[in-house]
Amino acid sequence: MEQFNILVCDDDRSIVEAIEIYLKQENYHVIKAYNGLEALEALEENEIHLILMDVMMPLLDGLNTTVKIRESMNIPIIILSAKTEDTDKILGLNFGADDYISKPFNPLELLARIKSQMRRYTMLGSIAEKSNVIRIGELELDKDAKEVRVGGEPIKLTATEYGILQLLMENKGKTVTRERLLTQIWDNHGNYVNNNTLTVTMKRLREKLHHPSCLKTIRSFGYRMEDEI
Repeated sequence: MEQFNILVCDDDRSIVEAIEIYLKQENYHVIKAYNGLEALEALEENEIHLILMDVMMPLLDGLNTTVKIRESMNIPIIILSAKTEDTDKILGLNFGADDYISKPFNPLELLARIKSQMRRYTMLGSIAEKSNVIRIGELELDKDAKEVRVGGEPIKLTATEYGILQLLMENKGKTVTRERLLTQIWDNHGNYVNNNTLTVTMKRLREKLHHPSCLKTIRSFGYRMEDEI
């Protein structure tokens, strides 16, 4: 079985050590960092499949580290923070995180969130059909390269944003329910997603596509990708 590398970044060494114990029990390999600068160095030296990122850290905090990572990588990032207000969670998502969990957290919930993100991220590379480029007008999604282009220019998406866009493009002209998006993109049962997460992520995706009108919101039901943009 393939072993995945998880980068755990938190200035509280006791938390890092505790998380490492839980992750090793699930056969994950843990790489440790204690501030944002160390996290960036670890990413240069290792193949990382998922990041657990604390917010309040010295030298370079978790949110600004997330922004720097998103300049070149789309690997899943789960923010860890003692802040519990919805505005703080939304801020983390807007900075490019895929998920957010508040401290103190239940280890089983943390593991469930990690497994959900890893399932989705690894599924992005699976080849379901011979043609792996989906085109809608100027918008192209290349499954092999995990790249999205608008008018031939690549745009940077998080793994979550990419997964949502792929699902919508594969169902162009059809409404995809919020429940299906939450279930298929985040978790098999949709149990571990804040209710605001999808709304915030869709807003961010629209802004990045530069064609906000191509993603239609079907109020209280779901979203639909138009046939042409």
